Amino acid sequence: MSTNLDKGAPAPTRGPRPMVKAEDVCKSFGPLEVLKGIDLEVAPGEVACVVGPSGSGKSTFLRCINHLEKVNAGRLWVDGDLVGYREKDGKLYELRDSEVALKRRDIGMVFQRFNLFPHMTAAGNIMEAPTQVKGQSKPEARARAQLLLHRVGLADKADAYPAQLSGGQQQRVAIARALAMDPKLMLFDEPTSALDPELVGEVLDVMRGLAEEGMTMIVVTHEMGFAREVGDSLVFMDDGLVVEAGHPREVLTNPRHDRTKAFLSKVL
Repeated sequence: MSTNLDKGAPAPTRGPRPMVKAEDVCKSFGPLEVLKGIDLEVAPGEVACVVGPSGSGKSTFLRCINHLEKVNAGRLWVDGDLVGYREKDGKLYELRDSEVALKRRDIGMVFQRFNLFPHMTAAGNIMEAPTQVKGQSKPEARARAQLLLHRVGLADKADAYPAQLSGGQQQRVAIARALAMDPKLMLFDEPTSALDPELVGEVLDVMRGLAEEGMTMIVVTHEMGFAREVGDSLVFMDDGLVVEAGHPREVLTNPRHDRTKAFLSKVL
């Protein structure tokens, strides 16, 4: 296992370029190793569902993809670009915060908790990043917010504040907010885990729609039905490693590894 970020390893060029490529990605918090060498590829337009027990490193891996967490070793590419670094003469140099923020615009992320600004309306939450980061005019951003709210089934909630919305509605606004930046990749970190059971379906329906439109998505989830129905691949993580990966129906019905079998026996 590599532990040297400076080790030269150019992104592969054979075949179609992956939207996401992870090579031996490691992440520690002090003495705690959370990711112990993740290798993974996600193709453009693919929906990759990531499952596993709590503490297996799923959320940390997502946060590394958009450089909310810095990797300690290994490399990550999004659409051919190194995440958080540039390479020169076989060495990696960390990007400035402004450069990281510029690249992060291409990656939308939806969290377990909705993280909406409570003092802003649904439309205001969606307009904030396009006006502040992209420099869109308020009328343009407002029109785009209205289109996105319609897309997630909330066309009549533009002027509602988060406290006036259900959890499922807030999460759909959060998805619309991420889409407002026109990302090439969407990351979902257990987007339904904080919702009452009867509200889960409305959020998954929006995600199904994104998948049908060809959005590249990495979804950390416990919704095995969604993974089976919508996912192109299913990745099982445990103890900071990818234990098994393959087509969702194959992994769910015929897991190869004992650890995968034990996990699925508890959740299916």
